[in-house]
Parts: sequence; C-alpha cells; structure tokens
Amino acid sequence: METVNEETQDFSLESLESTFNKLSNAYKSMTEKGSNTTLVKKRRNAVKIGLESFKNTWNGKKFSHDEETALTSKDVLQGMIPSIEKQIAKAKEGSSQKTLNERRLTALKLAIESLEDRFK
Repeated sequence: METVNEETQDFSLESLESTFNKLSNAYKSMTEKGSNTTLVKKRRNAVKIGLESFKNTWNGKKFSHDEETALTSKDVLQGMIPSIEKQIAKAKEGSSQKTLNERRLTALKLAIESLEDRFK
C-alpha cells in the first residue's frame, strides 16, 4: 500500500467509521420497518472489513478475515464508488457535502488498496 500521510490516515479512518455508523443505523431502521436490508448489510460489512484492514495496516490491529471475505468486501466497496462520484459532481464547490464525499471516496479507494495488498 502506498505511503499515506497521517492527516489522510486520520480523515480516512474517520470517514469509514462514519460510513459504518450510518450504514448500521440504516440497517437497524430498515430492519424495524421490515424493509429489504440485503444491500445495506453487505455494504456495512464491507466497510467494517475495510476499516479493520486500515487499522491493521496503519496501527497494527488484528485482521482476521480470509482472502475470499476480503476480496468480496473489496468488490462491494468498489461498487459504492460510482454513486459517491455522482454526489461529488452534484455538490457545490467548497461545500461541506463535497468535502465529506471527497474524503469518503479517498477512504474507500485506500480501503480497496489495503484489501488488495493483503493477499498478494
């Protein structure tokens, strides 16, 4: 994985943690309503595994997932990128929404790279 400065590491970790929390809340809410939770659950789990991969790479935390799980998570994270890119394109320049989504995009790309590098 490429060398990433501490500031980028920090905002990437924060971004993925925030994304995980939002997906967890959405999952809980959708479960209570009886909605289909398949996609949200898949994304939540992929973000969690990407976050664990980050923490292992940067902070030496435990990463206990097998190659198949990591690669599946990588694919799910890649599938999230187009919608975030669309949100960035629609956001006003300099807005907090644009900054948030740019950071989320960076975090997802770094998580994907981290998962790819794990089993080379």
